[in-house]
Amino acid sequence: MYTLIIGNKNYSSWSLRAWLALRATGIPFSEQKLGLFTPEFAERLGGITPAGLVPVLLDGDFAVWDSLAICEYAAERHPEAGLWPADPHARARARSLAAQMHSGFGQLRQLLPMNVEAKLSGIDYSAAQGDISRVQAIWHDTRAEFGQGGPFLFGKFSAADAFYAPVVSRFTTYGVPAAGAVREYMDAVLALPAMQEWTGDACAEGVFVPADEPYRTHR
Repeated sequence: MYTLIIGNKNYSSWSLRAWLALRATGIPFSEQKLGLFTPEFAERLGGITPAGLVPVLLDGDFAVWDSLAICEYAAERHPEAGLWPADPHARARARSLAAQMHSGFGQLRQLLPMNVEAKLSGIDYSAAQGDISRVQAIWHDTRAEFGQGGPFLFGKFSAADAFYAPVVSRFTTYGVPAAGAVREYMDAVLALPAMQEWTGDACAEGVFVPADEPYRTHR
């Protein structure tokens, strides 16, 4: 069985991506949570990955780090899980969108950090409105083009949804307005049993770190 090393569930958006991709598709794994900014964090990761970041997937003594690399590794090892859409065009688009989320939307990340247990609707996030609008357009347009077979971006849950799930959580935390197909998509992600499990665990942690810190510890 795989071991997935993750950070605090309340803050670690990158950990959520890899964790949700595995849990929602039924790929078995055990989790090991390391507290961000603790001596254990650096000590445990120092001998596993030169990046020193979470998440890390252990397959025996073989380590895969970086959330997108983990999803690709799991997809190759478990094609039956359907982490990427079967249709070549949909699969290429899903990979494009995951890569876009992986490397972009800097203002959204900075001004709306993931904080699952909080309700922060009074925060000024106007400087991130361009990123917010682009994300919502992605959800709307992708659902219209590829999502006829179910409630997710490509109908059935895929790695692309795992990559945008932390943004759904952020929009919920900060009270970002959503309507129509965007609201329906957010509701579908939030209703996933795996997403509810993560959210419940995050709210139960009771461990808090400065809001700008988690982004230097995971990828």
